[in-house]
Amino acid sequence: MPTDHMPYDPGGVLFIALGLVLVAAGSLWRGRVVRPLSVKRAHAAATRDRSRNLLRAADMAIAEARRQATLGEPAIVTVGDVHRVACRHYGYVSVEHEEAAAALRRRFEAADCRRDCMTDAFN
Repeated sequence: MPTDHMPYDPGGVLFIALGLVLVAAGSLWRGRVVRPLSVKRAHAAATRDRSRNLLRAADMAIAEARRQATLGEPAIVTVGDVHRVACRHYGYVSVEHEEAAAALRRRFEAADCRRDCMTDAFN
């Protein structure tokens, strides 16, 4: 008597079992954070970002003052310019006068602005 059934295939069963294991592992690990959020790390990163953004705002304010200066006249860049750029470009609601002045002083020195710029950041 001939039998019309298919032979048993262990490879197919192993493939399906492996797929089920991967699906189960994925559902268990889904949504878990490998490193838990650290408040100190998040605060340090935000402080670094703010400092870097204020330096960039000072660079932009210096560049804008240089573009607007007439030939032979010094470019005038103020702490208020840095404050305005930081608020407009980076969306800061408030920037302390002293932190904007500190960023402007750093970039003023780094950009060798003493030869063609004037600022109120050193007052």
